[in-house]
Amino acid sequence: MKTSHALVILLLCLSAGSHSQTTTPASTTRTHVEMLASEKLEGRQAGSLGERQAAAYLANQLAMIGAKPLPGRQDFFLPFEFTAGTRDGGTTLGHKTTGAPIVSGAVYQDTSQVQALSFSDNGEVSGAVVFAGYGLVVPESQGFSYDSYATLDVKDKVVLVLRYFPEDADRATRAILARYADLRYKAMAARQRGAKALLVVTGPRSPNAGETIPMSFDTALAGSGIVAASVSATVAQTLLGSVNGKTLESIQKELDSGNPHVAGFAVPDSIVTVNTSVVREKQQGRNVVAYLPATSPTDGVEKPWIALGAHYDHLGRGSHGNSLAEKTEAGQIHYGADDNASGSAAVLAIAELLSTQPRHRNILLAFWSAEEIGLVGSTAFVSAPPIAVEDLAGYFNFDMVGRMHDNKLTLQAVGTSAAWRRLIEQANVAAGFDLVLQDDPYQPTDVASFNQAAVASLAFFTGTHADYHRPSDTADKINYDDLERVVQFAAMLVRRVGDAPEALQFTKVDQPSPGGGRAGVRVFTGTIPDYATEVKGLLLGGVIGGGPAEQAGLQKGDVIIELADQTIANIYDYTYALELLKINEAVKVVYMRGGERRETMLTPAARK
Repeated sequence: MKTSHALVILLLCLSAGSHSQTTTPASTTRTHVEMLASEKLEGRQAGSLGERQAAAYLANQLAMIGAKPLPGRQDFFLPFEFTAGTRDGGTTLGHKTTGAPIVSGAVYQDTSQVQALSFSDNGEVSGAVVFAGYGLVVPESQGFSYDSYATLDVKDKVVLVLRYFPEDADRATRAILARYADLRYKAMAARQRGAKALLVVTGPRSPNAGETIPMSFDTALAGSGIVAASVSATVAQTLLGSVNGKTLESIQKELDSGNPHVAGFAVPDSIVTVNTSVVREKQQGRNVVAYLPATSPTDGVEKPWIALGAHYDHLGRGSHGNSLAEKTEAGQIHYGADDNASGSAAVLAIAELLSTQPRHRNILLAFWSAEEIGLVGSTAFVSAPPIAVEDLAGYFNFDMVGRMHDNKLTLQAVGTSAAWRRLIEQANVAAGFDLVLQDDPYQPTDVASFNQAAVASLAFFTGTHADYHRPSDTADKINYDDLERVVQFAAMLVRRVGDAPEALQFTKVDQPSPGGGRAGVRVFTGTIPDYATEVKGLLLGGVIGGGPAEQAGLQKGDVIIELADQTIANIYDYTYALELLKINEAVKVVYMRGGERRETMLTPAARK
């Protein structure tokens, strides 16, 4: 701790008396966090009554510090519509065989037999069946030739494909194929080749064998341009009949080598009628947005706005599948004190500090909703901005800033402007943080929306913990003294950017390639990576109770340096290695604990 910081804290304590009686920003942040993470708001799920109550609280606090509605607006609320969930509205599949001597048929309608995929278009189509293996198409740019459609004509046909990717391919091949195994990619590939519909079956040799695919919470797009559904292995076998005397399992086994020359085939005399019904539940969320007007004329000021933002929504009771609650916690309120009442409190506290000081640029204050379901609120803002995004000199994001350990503060998206490092270094002389600077702006938080809009951005983050996305993320666990330090440090940076005669210039950062995306990762290990620490390996911020990692004896603070014979130097190596694992097949994990090298065996579970 720097001497200047210690002096500030000493003066605050002497002037304010006990902590409970103080009127310093530290107690203000506590008040904000305790309110936003209270039982009354029931987890602030986007579109809920709790979200609306939280928005009203934020708007009231903004009004109290003198913030104004954006130019041309009468209040602080910017509503947007979003998809709050999807469900199957009664998808059916009819099948008939037309070969001699008779015509036979069947209709399937139970969700255990057929279920629409969440991104399916709604509609009814009929066509002959073509089996297209795993439905994978790898671009030639990857230096690896694999095209499930190479020998097939699927125009106006119903395509049946296997879920995932070949089970027995070598690791290098699996890593490439996994990148293109996302169901949306498979749907796009079928659509581009003229198919009327896509049916997906989870093969008997794959995780979740034979089951239809659960309706996922997919907010990215309303549809995919094609009718798409999953079918059970029993239904798929019926569609395939006895082609060449083979079963679905023997067909999959032949494909599972990864040999790109194993071809699909048309299924003779097999006609399918698919009628998909996806009910998309629409709700309205509200961003809360205000501004502190500049105290001097902005005529001639380059990029006369600065934005501060934090998402204020959380998971409600964890009903949408992104909860990490243990079985005993299911259905409980997810309070979201760190994620992200802490960030919202930080923005309010910074705004209160800046409201009493000269400002050479307008300060936009934003609280995003629906971040937890895909950055929906901030994306809505930059897609239809109430002020020109090109007028933003910078964006500061605060997400999970209340659980600092060992004086460590992570700043992400530093690569979005060449000026950030110099400004950060200067401001940190007084703050005295042990900083971790990460150039990457492609983070799972609202900073990514502003990076896509070409705004120089900075994201504040104090690290993951075992309470992440669980009901145990409560207000009593917030480190309020260090949260106040983050507020003071960020306010200093905002002032430096605001006072500079020249605006920050945006720098595009190339997106890192981790060797595959989450869509291809089928396994669940129960690890909680610590993204904020730059160590050689993967530092665990915690493990999920009852998960494979805990069962293997791993714990918070362990550093994984090898997984399944793959050296792990960073989070990207770890993601790559996950793609090579198999469900229920134990692999060796080498890790460091307290400077000691250790080994254990971890058995991955299936990710639904």
